[in-house]
Amino acid sequence: MLGPSSMPFTIAILTIVLSCTWFFQTRWPSSFVAVPVAAVLVLGAWKAALTGETGVKPGALMRGLATASIFTIVVALLLLAAGAARGTLHNRPNSLANVVALIAWGGGQQWILQTVFLREAQRATSRRAGIVIAAVLFASLHLPNSWLTMLTFVGAIGWCAIYDRYPNVIPLALSHAAATLIILQAFDNATSGGLRVGAKFF
Repeated sequence: MLGPSSMPFTIAILTIVLSCTWFFQTRWPSSFVAVPVAAVLVLGAWKAALTGETGVKPGALMRGLATASIFTIVVALLLLAAGAARGTLHNRPNSLANVVALIAWGGGQQWILQTVFLREAQRATSRRAGIVIAAVLFASLHLPNSWLTMLTFVGAIGWCAIYDRYPNVIPLALSHAAATLIILQAFDNATSGGLRVGAKFF
């Protein structure tokens, strides 16, 4: 049955992230972000210790990579086409350090999305319903940026469906980073809201 008691780690993580993006983010220095990030990672590690699911099943890597690559290519073409139609395509230099940082950031988000949100939602409901619920919860963290929330929901549906079949977050981390880079080059800040969420969106 879906409820706070059936998704304790998900609720705890949602509380931490939403508190940060809607309250602390505008009141504390930017370095404060390390605190909620660390707290979320600790919760993820705690759940992994309890369930034994690390999110990096070796046997799922290659098939997951192939499936995630197809999904990412389709998403990339759609985003680039939308950017071209809006006339917002532009070059954006990306250093190796920036790409690595996006992969790490995307990997952390995917690890929490899949091993916590998805698995708790599936255990509370069903395999398919859990995918939708996890995607909704993950997308909600990007409000009030409705444009980014919509894209995140679509992406999360695909990523969760892939992980459900091939439980390895490495391909999803690469897909997440690639999608972010494409969004930054396909759209301007007026469209993407600068990828800002929470109180910083206003």
